[in-house]
Amino acid sequence: MPETFAFVRWLNDLLMGVEAKAFQSIGILPAEAAQKAVKVNEALALELLVAAGLIAFFLIVRLTLQVEKPNPAQQIAEMIHEFTGSQADQIIGHGYERFQAFVTCIFLFVIINNLLGLVPGLETPTGQPWVPLGIALLTFLYYNFYGIREKGFRGYLKEFAGPLWWLAPLLFPIEIISHMARIMSLTIRLYANMLASDLVTLVFFSLAPVVIPSIFLGLHFAVSLIQAYVFMLLSMIYLSMAVSHEH
Repeated sequence: MPETFAFVRWLNDLLMGVEAKAFQSIGILPAEAAQKAVKVNEALALELLVAAGLIAFFLIVRLTLQVEKPNPAQQIAEMIHEFTGSQADQIIGHGYERFQAFVTCIFLFVIINNLLGLVPGLETPTGQPWVPLGIALLTFLYYNFYGIREKGFRGYLKEFAGPLWWLAPLLFPIEIISHMARIMSLTIRLYANMLASDLVTLVFFSLAPVVIPSIFLGLHFAVSLIQAYVFMLLSMIYLSMAVSHEH
């Protein structure tokens, strides 16, 4: 993506300068060090802005909590908390509270990055494949970590083998492959939908007057909400399967 706003240029000046100095410290010539320094693209810059914005928002909510007269930021946070909490309660069940912060952050991070495509001059960060991949990998590591923590390493792996020992050689590799496929499923679903939405909107803006593309902007908005919701639901489902106990 091109550097369309100053924040991207500032990040490149800052980080590439640090990288170049690090390369020079190990004996690489300045010209070669400048070439080796990795350039920050717009998608990464937007992700950092979204993360910083979410941190700032929740800090403001935490520092201004009031019982009698909640401010607008607190009211929005409470609405989000109730929404994600009700979903987590239905899917994960007992003990969902410890996972609610994670799924809420995933939901908000995905939905804001999706909606950035509606801003003129910006492409949707989640329309880049490595952005959904990063979120999918984090989700994969998170639910497996809690699965192992809840059941122990041996107990968690035992579930991959199935209830019958003589089927374990067949079921175990199938379960491993199915779990790895979840990363691909989460990544491709989000990436493909947001990329397609971006392309459709761009095509109609280049071919038709403003009124018709506005319809597709509304479609992009709807797709953004749905894909963020689906990503959150799948994360909850994987968590529920990882930490559930047989009765």
